[in-house]
Amino acid sequence: MVVDSLQNASLYAGLGERIARALSFIREQDFSRQEPGRRDLEGSSLYYMVQSYATKAPGAWEAHRRYLDVQYVVRGRERIGWAPHSTLKVARPYDTGSDAELLEGEGTFVTAGAGTFFLLWPQDAHMPGIMEGSPSDVLKVVVKVLL
Repeated sequence: MVVDSLQNASLYAGLGERIARALSFIREQDFSRQEPGRRDLEGSSLYYMVQSYATKAPGAWEAHRRYLDVQYVVRGRERIGWAPHSTLKVARPYDTGSDAELLEGEGTFVTAGAGTFFLLWPQDAHMPGIMEGSPSDVLKVVVKVLL
């Protein structure tokens, strides 16, 4: 997992062409003017979702196999959990349609405010959208990068 400020996004361009395009796209957009939902950038190889939600109590961990997540907090604050996939137990087996597996176990949490992004590979189980004390509103963009 990588956690950093969007102002440092160019430092990660060497991680791959699609990752570089995803980070560049995030820097160039005003997501506050977009309605929540999914939009294609390059078909199924690179797409994004604008999400607006209230943070919540911790739940299940999730992990993906086909896509890397670039998660960017546009507005608000949330905690996001991280754990090595190998240290967790399967709660719901991998589903190819959703590219998701749900897991249970312990991990580490980081608080992220506006301007923070995460790079999450398949080995990075994560638990986004967690409240800090009480629920708060968050606007987030998740770019899915086909590996």
